Amino acid sequence: MSIESIPLIIGAYLLGSVPASYLAAKWYKGIDIRQYSPGHAGAGSIWRTTPKKVSLPVMFFDFGKGIGMVALAQCLGMGRPEQIAVGLAAVIGHNWPVFLRFYGGRGILTSWGVIFIWWFPWAPITFFGGATLSLLNKGSPLPVLIGLAMLPVVSWVFGQPLTVTIGFLVLLLIVVIKRLTAPKSAEAASLSKRELMISRLLFDRDIRNKETTLHIIRRRRRKAESLHPEGAEQKRE
Repeated sequence: MSIESIPLIIGAYLLGSVPASYLAAKWYKGIDIRQYSPGHAGAGSIWRTTPKKVSLPVMFFDFGKGIGMVALAQCLGMGRPEQIAVGLAAVIGHNWPVFLRFYGGRGILTSWGVIFIWWFPWAPITFFGGATLSLLNKGSPLPVLIGLAMLPVVSWVFGQPLTVTIGFLVLLLIVVIKRLTAPKSAEAASLSKRELMISRLLFDRDIRNKETTLHIIRRRRRKAESLHPEGAEQKRE
């Protein structure tokens, strides 16, 4: 990896760290989106909390973090290792943003942007298939995880360079680490560590039962709206 790529890698991390969901929620409703959501500032949280005119631009921005930085590395003539490092830096910045004390989103849309521009057509198709199955399965995170896990396999089967396959493996590892290391919610205090890790890995939540999780989210929203009545009023408008 060339020394010249280091400034771009740092820039990718800083761009990834821009918490668009958090800023949009603050601007539109005057609230901390992490109080309304399962505790993270990402695309899923802004989608559930604000209307489409607010959430869609944020989601496109998060997607653009990945695709834009890798495209810039390509335009500067950097090789595959540098492009991979730049893309991974953008995802890491989104997941652990310096501007939010390293507590951001899940990085799925930013990862999708990176995958979309990487080097062979089966990569975005594989991940898009997982995302589509997730939507058809009422937003289940499991198909997305399966899609990510299939990427290095597909890369290897189609004879892509080792650096690309390793890049997909690292991308999968980043998403898995983010899921497993989130702060434990009070509602999951009675769960064993094994139960908690399995639920987080497969379903990206502390409690496996989705209805229970939705009830917890709604309760958090009511509590947050009681603390920020001006935000709740703006939502009704």
